Amino acid sequence: MSNDIGEWYRGIPQITKFWFTGSVIVPLAARFGLLNPMWLVLLFEQVVYKFQFWRPLTAVLFYPLAGGRGFHYLINLYFLYSYSTRLETGIFEGKPAEYVFMLLFNWICLVIIGFVGEVMLLMDPMILSVLYVWCQLNKDTIVSFWFGTRFKAMYLPWVLLAFNMIIGGGGFSELLGIIVGHLYFFLMFKYPQDFGGVRLINTPQFLYKYFPNRRGAMAGFGQAPSSRRRPDDNDNRGGGHGWGGGNRLGGQ
Repeated sequence: MSNDIGEWYRGIPQITKFWFTGSVIVPLAARFGLLNPMWLVLLFEQVVYKFQFWRPLTAVLFYPLAGGRGFHYLINLYFLYSYSTRLETGIFEGKPAEYVFMLLFNWICLVIIGFVGEVMLLMDPMILSVLYVWCQLNKDTIVSFWFGTRFKAMYLPWVLLAFNMIIGGGGFSELLGIIVGHLYFFLMFKYPQDFGGVRLINTPQFLYKYFPNRRGAMAGFGQAPSSRRRPDDNDNRGGGHGWGGGNRLGGQ
């Protein structure tokens, strides 16, 4: 079993692996008393006036496990691993700098919103922003939800939003993730391609220095696929998942 887990972990794409690992280590360290949770959340005064510059990063990685939140945290890890891996090995295959830029763009937007709206935890909206981008790039892929419900991937973020509003009494984190994910998708894909405008955001050149393209990849995006659906996408190996109870994001 340990060998299987090791092989699975080594098979995670590099950027997703760093994000996933941090999202495991930081919450567990706080849960076992190695880190003070109040030092990990996003607080404007502490960042700006006390120079605690780690907080914007730890606010994305930290999730409180006390109070019966462990199951939701595990669902977060599943979404993170699943959809980040699909993006990194899909449209961003061989282009790590451009995937890092997407994560940085979404993260910076969420930190700004967090400062303005006093949102202390950013794991939920960050993960949903990545899920939203994947859903837009694979909008015609059929996914499965509770009780065998099936629909196109483009509706999944909104289903998660509605589901958490009804069941968990939340929804705010999902909405933030949708807004930020849509902002990236619109500026990077929608506006240049559908409206004929210039691309308003581009991957900074210095990122290519630290995350060079792998052989066969070209810097810069082409057309966003209108559908990435394959013949086997109707089963649970593609975009579909047979999610069980409690598969939601954003509930505190």
